Amino acid sequence: MSTKDKVIAIIAEQAVLDPAEVTLNSTLEDLGIDSLGLVESIFSIEEEFDISVPFNANDPQSSDFDISTVASIIAGIERLQKEQS
Repeated sequence: MSTKDKVIAIIAEQAVLDPAEVTLNSTLEDLGIDSLGLVESIFSIEEEFDISVPFNANDPQSSDFDISTVASIIAGIERLQKEQS
């Protein structure tokens, strides 16, 4: 399973959606993921990919990890995997 497919599966699970409903251009807000769902998604991503995501749940806008769209989350994970390997 590719990084893209894994991320979409994680996000779809949090949003209680079918993975087919999650597009690369979807925002977490579009998918109905609230702040708690975001934190749970980050934890799931960290566990799935064995990475540490630089994300502050108290101030998500100040994070170096772009969560604006599904595509930006995937790109961020791929960057972290390269940096942390």
